[in-house]
Amino acid sequence: MRNLIYLFLLFVTFKSIAQSTGNTVGLTFYNPSLATEGYNLHFPHNQGTAYLLNNCGQIVHRWTDNQFRPGNGIWLRENGHLYATKGRNALSNSFIHAGGGGEKVEIRDWDNTILWSYTINDSTQRMHHDIELMPNGNILAIVWQYKTDAEAIAAGRNPAKLTGTGALGNGLWPEKIVELQPNLTNGTTSIVWQWNVWDHMIQDFDSTKSNYGNVAASPHKIDINYTLYDSTADWQHANSIDYNLTLDQIMLCVPTFNEIWIIDHSTTTQEAAGSTGGLVGKGGDLIYRFGNPSAYRANGSTKLFYPHDAHWVDVALPNTHPEFGKIAVFNNKVGVDYSEVHTLSPVFDTYLWEYTPLSGGGWGPSTFDWTYQANPPQEMYSTGLGAIQILPNGNRLINEGREGRAFEITQSGQMVWEYINPMRNGLPLSQYDTTLTPIVNQQFRFTKYPTTYPAFQGRDLSVKGYIELNPDTVLCSTIVAITELDQKNPEISVFPNPSSDVLHIQFESLQSSTCQLEIYDMLGRSRLVKEMNTNDTQMISVSDLENGIYILRVNNKYNKKVWIQRN
Repeated sequence: MRNLIYLFLLFVTFKSIAQSTGNTVGLTFYNPSLATEGYNLHFPHNQGTAYLLNNCGQIVHRWTDNQFRPGNGIWLRENGHLYATKGRNALSNSFIHAGGGGEKVEIRDWDNTILWSYTINDSTQRMHHDIELMPNGNILAIVWQYKTDAEAIAAGRNPAKLTGTGALGNGLWPEKIVELQPNLTNGTTSIVWQWNVWDHMIQDFDSTKSNYGNVAASPHKIDINYTLYDSTADWQHANSIDYNLTLDQIMLCVPTFNEIWIIDHSTTTQEAAGSTGGLVGKGGDLIYRFGNPSAYRANGSTKLFYPHDAHWVDVALPNTHPEFGKIAVFNNKVGVDYSEVHTLSPVFDTYLWEYTPLSGGGWGPSTFDWTYQANPPQEMYSTGLGAIQILPNGNRLINEGREGRAFEITQSGQMVWEYINPMRNGLPLSQYDTTLTPIVNQQFRFTKYPTTYPAFQGRDLSVKGYIELNPDTVLCSTIVAITELDQKNPEISVFPNPSSDVLHIQFESLQSSTCQLEIYDMLGRSRLVKEMNTNDTQMISVSDLENGIYILRVNNKYNKKVWIQRN
């Protein structure tokens, strides 16, 4: 039997991570020693099944739906109940239709039994994009509410800005939020609170209207004539909603304003329609907005560009976590061909119970706490969709939505895991299919729950196959086997890694003066054998090897676990 002193994965420089294994879909990269252990909730567009995947990209559970598609948000509760938005795309509503359009929200148990559902979908309103689960069991939902041309003009809208192309003609679809109280015993639903954008408009276009005023002096109001996208009635297109229990506040991500909005939830519905009441004392007016000071005519530069998935950092995190309570956001259009993700920390004065504006006007912060930009920047770009999750160990799980790509990085930006949605327009692809293009495999959000999450206790989480056809069943088992080797001296250094030409091998405490190195590809084929002197740093040319991952094996009497991380 051969003895191994050193076994590790050697990376040779490659243009894209998907090429590193030859895999084009499913799991393409995995470093178990740095990646977060957990199960990934995956709800691909253009089909109805929600999947729970392990880190090897294998299905461990599914909730099948052959009638409805994502509409788009989905969450798993600690009791194992799945809360999912559903819709049928254009078929859902011939009156109001735009990207992110949904129809209903439903609750299913672990065994896929529908426990409750509620629909908001008619000629005047439609649920869309996202939901938020509240600790008391209620659900916050985003809803389009149709306003005619006449209603918009009566509210001070400039008629020249009524150029929408929706099925109802012009007009506007401003946002409202409804808080639903589901009764799983009898299937009924109560709307216990709501908030409407329409109640908080200001404008300086038509002095005959009651909401005429000084926009620059009213940052808590929304300018009905502010538009970055004049050609659509989907005026605000809120794409995510979140709730902060400690502050009793709600956050909306509003990409067409390049902003994040926060409102006070401690109000009654009546107070939420006005400008007084609640803990902050401003009723339903905005109590914080960030990203684009020009939306309320304040000084300062734009920091958000068509953002997605703005939320307080708290999913599956203890409140003692150093990043708990910060805001995370996916910043889609920072450049013409690249995106970024950020965390930020607004200043909230708990004595005055308000967000502190910057001295120069508008709300801060003036800089982000943390930013990730790919290297090169164009390696991460999603014109829409996109999400980020801060994980318990400090890693970040990023969803590059238009590309159908989820990947995990360390806080310093090192890649530790990557998964490519293996579906084209809702149908599974075969491994090694190279015909994927943006949007056809898109996904709204990709959420990881730790293995200790209560929903998984006592559940059958055995492997039940793969989404993709002709899956690679070798890669993950090989990776895991490598990481299970015992760590023992001697230490061996390999650099640079990745390498495009020459690999340097340095032996620091090997007793033998010579050894044999052998390089294998991921199919187990020997590609290079070399006798080496262990007294000095040695060099191996790897210029003849194709792009990919390789195993470097050093024969001797020791076992050692080592992982070389791609930069």
